[in-house]
Formats: sequence, C-alpha cells, structure tokens
Amino acid sequence: MTTEALTSTDYIRHHLQNLTCGLQDGHFHCAHDVAEAKAMGFWAVNVDTLGVSLVLGLLFLFFFRSVAKSVAQGVPGGAQNFVEWIVEFIDNSVRGSFTGRNPLVAPLALTIFVWIFLMNLMDLVPVDYIPFLAEKMGAGHFKLVPSTDPNATIGMAIGVFFLVIFYSIKMKGLGGFIGELTLQPFGKFGLPFNLFLEVVNLIAKPVSLALRLFGNMYAGEMIFILIALLPFYAQWTLSLPWAIFHILIITLQAFIFMTLTIVYLDMAHQEHH
Repeated sequence: MTTEALTSTDYIRHHLQNLTCGLQDGHFHCAHDVAEAKAMGFWAVNVDTLGVSLVLGLLFLFFFRSVAKSVAQGVPGGAQNFVEWIVEFIDNSVRGSFTGRNPLVAPLALTIFVWIFLMNLMDLVPVDYIPFLAEKMGAGHFKLVPSTDPNATIGMAIGVFFLVIFYSIKMKGLGGFIGELTLQPFGKFGLPFNLFLEVVNLIAKPVSLALRLFGNMYAGEMIFILIALLPFYAQWTLSLPWAIFHILIITLQAFIFMTLTIVYLDMAHQEHH
C-alpha cells in the first residue's frame, strides 16, 4: 500500500478497517468503507478475522497433533521439546491457579494461550504486505491480526463467560448459584444491593477479558501503522526495537487471558459460605 496515494488519515483508516462482507439487497457483498459495513447490519461478518483465526487454529491443532503422534522414546527432537515445554508450562499454571478437579481446564488453557499467541503474533507481519496482496486479489481491506477486532476478543470472552456460568450452576446447583448472587456479601436483607454488585462483578469478567486483549493489541497495531507513515530510514530505526518489545506484549496478553480464565473457572468451582 503506497502512502503517497493516501493522506495519513486515509492510510490509518484503511489499515484499521476489516474486510466486512454480508448480504445487502439480496446479494453477498463486501463493504468498501465503514459506513457501508455498518449498513449491512448485525449479520455482516469480518471475513479476515474469521479466516485468519480459523487458519491459525488449524495450524495449531495440526502441529500439536503431528508432534503427539510422532513422540519418540529417548532423546526427543526439537519440535517435541518445544511442545513438551509449552504443555509443562500450561500444566504448572493450571496447578498454581486451579484448586478444583476438572479435566477440561488444562486443555482449554493450552488452547487459549497458543491460539491467542498466534493471533497476536500476526502483528509482527509488516502492516502493508497482506493488505497489498489482498488489494491485488480484489479485496479492498484486510486486517491480519484477529485480536485487534473486538468481535473476536468479545467472542472468546463470552465463551469463557458461558463456561463460568455452566460450572457455577453445575458445582453449586441452581439454588446455590442464585443464592451466591443474591445473598452475598450483605445477607438476605441486602438482597437488591447484593444482586447489583454480584451481577456487575459477573459481567465485568468477560468485559475485562475482551477489552484488555483488544486494547493492548489495537494500540500495538496503531504504533506499527504510525511507524509505517515515517520515512523509510526512520521505519527501520523504530520498527525493529518496537517489534522486539512487542514480542513481550503479545506473549503477556495471551498469558493474562489464559490465567484469568483459569482463575474465573476456579472461582466457579469453589463453594462459598
């Protein structure tokens, strides 16, 4: 994407817009700008977010399954060492944060960490490469980083939220779950206030998960876009240090999302008195 053909504002807007497609006037159509994307309504989808997320998820599953099927006795290879290191890291994180017994938690934590890390890792691809290729193929816009799309982060957070609700009811019973919402922390005489506080606390969990990941990755992408607007010599001077620092951010955000998921599920398994 050539910055000479666009003003700085247009360049930034172009890189921040998803490839949004949906039905419009009975035909499948992809939006050319934000206003057109909004006009498509609720059922319009960000094709780039869904496509990249699906491809990364399949690559994650294929790689881990391939390593698991070829586990060697004796001295393991590099790929096996790498996968075993990640699995051990996740296992230690779950053991340190989850006090209950649930065989779902560790695989879920592994999936969340690796999948979100791969999504975040796309932020290290130069900002113009993929949009340029997409434009040559007829797509006006393409955002490569799914975690900079709030639809993706909110979707993952809602999935965690439903698991928290499910296990809260399963472990405590429907009556225990409702009692937890209405009788704490001020007893039965403070029921309206209790309900308000607990509902706000419950809703804050997915909101904090989604917005934390989205906000940090969106800010990181914005900095890369601003660097791309600078002269060529300045881009190399600034992009490499920021990319190195950004590796820490993308890893930390995946770890935080995973850890909070484990903590929230642990709270759902605990019996409050």
